[in-house]
Amino acid sequence: MKTRYNKTNCFQKTNDLNRSDYVQLGQLTNQIVLMFVLMLIGVLINKLGFMHPQTSNDLTNILLYIVSPCLIIGAFEQTYSADRMKQLLLVCGGIFIFYIIEIIVAQVSFSKISNINLRRITKYGSIYSNAGFMGVPLTSALFGNTGVFFAVASLAGFNIFSWTHGVSLFKTSSHETDHWQNFREIMMNPNIIAIFVGLIIFLLSYQLPGPVNQIVHYVSSINTPLSMIVIGNSLANIHISRQLLDWHLWLALFFRNILFPILAIIVLQLLTVSGVALYTTVLMAACPAAGLVVLFTLQAYGDTSPAVALMSLSTILSLVTIPLVFALMMAI
Repeated sequence: MKTRYNKTNCFQKTNDLNRSDYVQLGQLTNQIVLMFVLMLIGVLINKLGFMHPQTSNDLTNILLYIVSPCLIIGAFEQTYSADRMKQLLLVCGGIFIFYIIEIIVAQVSFSKISNINLRRITKYGSIYSNAGFMGVPLTSALFGNTGVFFAVASLAGFNIFSWTHGVSLFKTSSHETDHWQNFREIMMNPNIIAIFVGLIIFLLSYQLPGPVNQIVHYVSSINTPLSMIVIGNSLANIHISRQLLDWHLWLALFFRNILFPILAIIVLQLLTVSGVALYTTVLMAACPAAGLVVLFTLQAYGDTSPAVALMSLSTILSLVTIPLVFALMMAI
């Protein structure tokens, strides 16, 4: 009787775990669908002519330099926990490892493309995800401040690698890369500053004064809808062209939306990262190609059509691939 009881308990716990996984997967899918509806509003706004290119640029700057830092600082406003700090450090280590692996895989896979413009776009687009614009709103909606707390590690990794390795991909010669300028851009990025300020707040278990705390949370609350509307506005500009037929572009899509997120799962689990820290970091890694691929292509005076196609298709496909990656993570 005792043995049977233990087996029943074990079976019940397994069922509870599976049920919990299905609930989380359902919540994730619902949240992604909701975000795509907000993107469609952005598409509608674009088609109605309510948002001009300058308006989109201004809203992007507001999101990057004001809203996102407030969200980060708000996420760190909690009591210090040694266990949470340990998980954050493990996440940072995992992010560093899989960025290095991604860079190597992309280099081997795309370095022989004769078209330098397409070579740059496929390398950058496959490695760097839209962690800030889509990842942070998604983790905030699903896991609240705890999710954002771990998401900032991915955000920091993105900024550090993107503004060093990522920028170097679009330089035509080594002497064009100003390493000191890149370092300044990283350190002066409001999101990086917010991470350092947030870490101090977390380590000291400091609580912001009432009015300041209210302002931070009011500003943070517009992050998700505004981010999705801005992304939708940019998606409205996609045009079907011959660029979509290039198999290198589809390989980059496969890497960005499927292969590299799976790599993140493997690395993080080997490092014993678990719970919200694991879910959040994998979600950030599973996000579609970063919009910066278009900006960097413009700055290099390249043809932006494959960059826009990669970013747009990756974003649309993420409606399916993010839940798929999340389900795979739960199954492993």
